[in-house]
Amino acid sequence: MFARWISPGSVRLTVLLWLLTVSLTLGSASELKVRVRLADGQITDELLEADSEKDSITVEFKQGDGTLITFVADFKQDVKIFRALILGELERGQSQYQALCFITRLNHNEIIPSESMARLRQKNPLAIRTAEEKRSTEMLSMDVAVNLTRTWQLSTHIHNMCNVALEAVYTREADVRHWLDRGVEGSMFEPQAVEVPGLQSCGTVKDLWQPCLCSYNLRLEWYPCLLKYCRNRDVSGRGSPYKCGIKSCSKGYQFTYYVPHKQLCLWEEET
Repeated sequence: MFARWISPGSVRLTVLLWLLTVSLTLGSASELKVRVRLADGQITDELLEADSEKDSITVEFKQGDGTLITFVADFKQDVKIFRALILGELERGQSQYQALCFITRLNHNEIIPSESMARLRQKNPLAIRTAEEKRSTEMLSMDVAVNLTRTWQLSTHIHNMCNVALEAVYTREADVRHWLDRGVEGSMFEPQAVEVPGLQSCGTVKDLWQPCLCSYNLRLEWYPCLLKYCRNRDVSGRGSPYKCGIKSCSKGYQFTYYVPHKQLCLWEEET
C-alpha cells in the first residue's frame, strides 16, 4: 500500500474540494463556521457540520501550509475518520496533491452528540476561538491497510471521505479486532509491515526509494468536546440541571504507517 498522488491534469483543486464538500454535506445537515487560531498563530476558518439524520459530525479546516484536514465522527457505527489533502512538492518530482486517510474507533465522550452540535450558535462570528482544554497527542500505529470496496460495512462515510486516497487508507489492528467481533467482513483489512526488523523512520532514511515508517501529525485545534450543565433553583432551593453551553478542546494525533519509499513522506525531513 502506498500514498496516492492526484496528478495535476486529473482535476483542479477547486473542483476537487467542491466535489468533496458536496459529498460530505448532502443530507439534513446544519452548519457552523468559526474562526480558529492554529498552533502556529495563523487564523483559519473552520467548518463544523452536524447531520442528525446520519448521526454524524464533520469538522474541516485548512492548515497554514495549505493542507486540507477533514474529520468525521460517525456515531451510528462508532467510527472516526481523518483525511489530509497535502500539497505536493513539484520541484522534487511529486504530483500536485497527496491524500491520506486514517480510520479509528470512536470512543464515547470524545465529542458532543450530533443533535447538540446541530443546535450550536455563536453570538459573534468574528471572534477568534481558542480551545479551553488542550488534550495530549495520541500516538497511533496504523498497521493495517483498508480496502475501500467493502468499507460500507464499517461506515458509509468512508468511501466518500477516502476515495481520493485509495491506496493510503489505514487503521489499527486493535480496532480491526473490535470490528471483527461486531461481524464486519475481515477481507477489507490487510496487515502492514510496521514492525519489520530494521525498518527505519523515514526521517532517518537518505534514499528516497527505500521503504520506511512514516509519521503524520495533525491537530484538531478547536472542537466541542463536552456539554456544560447549569442548575435552575426553584423556591424550595432545589436545582434541576440543564444544558447551558459547551466546552471546547484541542487534540493532536500522530499516525505512523508503512510506506514503500520515502518519496511519499517528505515532510519527515522537516521535523
